[in-house]
Amino acid sequence: MSLFRGDAWTRRWLVRARAPFLVVGEPIGATQVINGYEAADLYAASRSLGSMQFSPELRDGVASGRITLSFRLWQRPKVKVGGQYATGAVRIEIDSIEMVPFSSVTPADVCRSGEKDRESLRKRTAHAGPIDEDTLVYRIEFRVVP
Repeated sequence: MSLFRGDAWTRRWLVRARAPFLVVGEPIGATQVINGYEAADLYAASRSLGSMQFSPELRDGVASGRITLSFRLWQRPKVKVGGQYATGAVRIEIDSIEMVPFSSVTPADVCRSGEKDRESLRKRTAHAGPIDEDTLVYRIEFRVVP
């Protein structure tokens, strides 16, 4: 069975299910099976499969590889370079993350992020607070991985 369905329900189930199969009695790596998955696979997935959320209208662009850049207004980074994250039905790998002022966003960045113009990118990024030209945002480059 494929372990990475990529949806939020699977992620929550994996995290919640980790404790029961760690104390069942068989060591991790044994052929213990829970809901059709081997316990060792569930444990590994629950430890490594994070998620990165995108608005519904951007998900197809991310899945197709057309969108390869995101700007986030975070207090701290929530992804790391080289990390793989579930996004809908696909997984993405982070190629770079840097903190930049919003004034440094170029027209090419706007296009790569799937927005029509700079102001629509500002509005989408500003869900956690107002953004002016000097506001520092995380610039995250990523790619879809098979």
